[in-house]
Amino acid sequence: MTDDVADSGTGAGAGPAAGARAGSGKEMSTAAQVISAVATVGVLLGGLWALGDLLDQTPQTLGPAACSSSDDASPAPRGRVSGARLCTALNRADLPALLGTPTEQAVSASGSESESKWADGTKTVTPEAKVELDTYAVELSASYEDLPVGESVGYLGADATSRTVLGHRAVLYSGQTIAISFRLDGSDAESGPGGVARRLLVATDPKDSGSTYEIVIWRQDSQRPDDQALFRIAEKVLPTLPGWKPAG
Repeated sequence: MTDDVADSGTGAGAGPAAGARAGSGKEMSTAAQVISAVATVGVLLGGLWALGDLLDQTPQTLGPAACSSSDDASPAPRGRVSGARLCTALNRADLPALLGTPTEQAVSASGSESESKWADGTKTVTPEAKVELDTYAVELSASYEDLPVGESVGYLGADATSRTVLGHRAVLYSGQTIAISFRLDGSDAESGPGGVARRLLVATDPKDSGSTYEIVIWRQDSQRPDDQALFRIAEKVLPTLPGWKPAG
């Protein structure tokens, strides 16, 4: 009996103390839930703020694009230039100003090497770089095919004209871009003629020995690009490239 009373007394007689302890536990549980809820809300708000910051980012707040190169890019052979080096030279801080669009900045920039195989089994590796802005896209490439600019004029179209860039022989001519249309219904993309690209082929040395650099510009809206912008880029970029020999 004593044990029974004690047991029941423990349950009943400890009512106020047990109730106090139980009440304290409930209060702690409630407080913990409140703290947990506040923490959860804080995390959610932090996530929303971060998302808002991300959505508010523009090309201007992100800064100009840096050059990227293919993972399998290998060092250029001695006496030649790599696509990565061309990209570094082309992706200048003043490139937008040279293009006549000073408020813009590069949205993408890359350098690579493309390989062509000919019928006789020979291979040609062409280092090239491309920088895109909202209005313009610019490409820079190098050729070591021992074809002087003077001998190229007759193969570059009826509008090809001989020019001089920093005392080096050059030829200005036109090319055609390709417009690609993607359909929202999932059907095959369509391609067709795009806008005009203006191309400037320049000898790397005053003697026109056969190595060349070529700069190409075109507008993203397919309008005709500004030839003066093309020459401004050539005069700033080409002297910074390996293999360029100053005139005089």
